[in-house]
Order: sequence, then C-alpha cells, then structure tokens
Amino acid sequence: MTFEEKFVSSERIYEGAILNLRRDTVMAAGGQAYREVVEHNGAVAVVPVTNEGKVVMVKQYRYPIGRDVLEIPAGKIDKGETDPEGAAVRELKEETGYTAEKLQYLGKVCPSVAYFEEIIYLYAAIGLTPGETEFDADEALDIIEYDFSEIYQMAAEGQLVDAKTIAALFMAKEQLGL
Repeated sequence: MTFEEKFVSSERIYEGAILNLRRDTVMAAGGQAYREVVEHNGAVAVVPVTNEGKVVMVKQYRYPIGRDVLEIPAGKIDKGETDPEGAAVRELKEETGYTAEKLQYLGKVCPSVAYFEEIIYLYAAIGLTPGETEFDADEALDIIEYDFSEIYQMAAEGQLVDAKTIAALFMAKEQLGL
C-alpha cells in the first residue's frame, strides 16, 4: 500500500554551483516528517557506438569515491538549457571529439530516488565522425574503445560501478539489437 506524501514547507540548507540541498516538511503516513532533497538540473549520458561496433568509453578519476571510473560520456544539463538532446550532442563532442549522424533516445534514469531529484537522459550515438575533444578546464579523461559485447559483459558481471553507464548499456543492447 502506498501513501502520497503532501508538501508542507521547505527550507534551503545549501546552494552550490551544481546542486542545492533543501529540507522539506511533509505529511507522511505516520504524521509530519522531513525529507532532505538534493536539487540538480539533470544530466545526459551517451553510448557512442562506432561503425565497427565498439563503444567509446571514458575513464576519469572520481573524487567522491576516490578512484578511476570507466563510464560512458556524460555531463550536466546547463541552467537554462531545455533540450537534453542538445546537451548530449555537446557532451559527446567535448569528451570524445565525436559527432554523431544520429542520436537515439534510450530512456531516462533517476540515480537515487530517495533523496536526489536528478534525471539523467540516456542516448545512443550512431554514425560517429571523429574530431577534436573539448574537455572542460577541470577534466582529464582517457578515451578507450571496447567491443560492445566486452563492455556489456563487464557491466553484467559487476565490473562497472557507474549506474548510468550500466543502465544505458543494457538499454542500448535491447533497443539497438547489439
């Protein structure tokens, strides 16, 4: 049995460059309760598939977990940006140098529904043309290509830790027939 919580009030706790934190008071099944919510403008992630069936991955150090992470190209939707597909085109070019003949929408994921309102829009990029990367000033990425079957197997066996990457690879396999 579910119960829809009703909003009562909100207090801003933190305002940052890429996320904010608020504490909402709600009426829950057992009475008044508090919910801490991380606000984020959203993000995009792209499974770039070459004509040879390779997936273009990026490896970068992720400070919060203290290690390198292998993931698909991704990035935040900028404030005022209303087109996730445009953000996907931008992030693909910035992080890999590739442009795509076609972007196919795969779906969306919510990384942590308990406290994070972020939505990540997932795409596949097909018909890739190589070009120059345009890394953000604070980015240092390695670009690595994997056969789709190999990177998919790595995801299925738990060797990848990035949730958006795992979800997007599974969606791409089903929707693209890879």
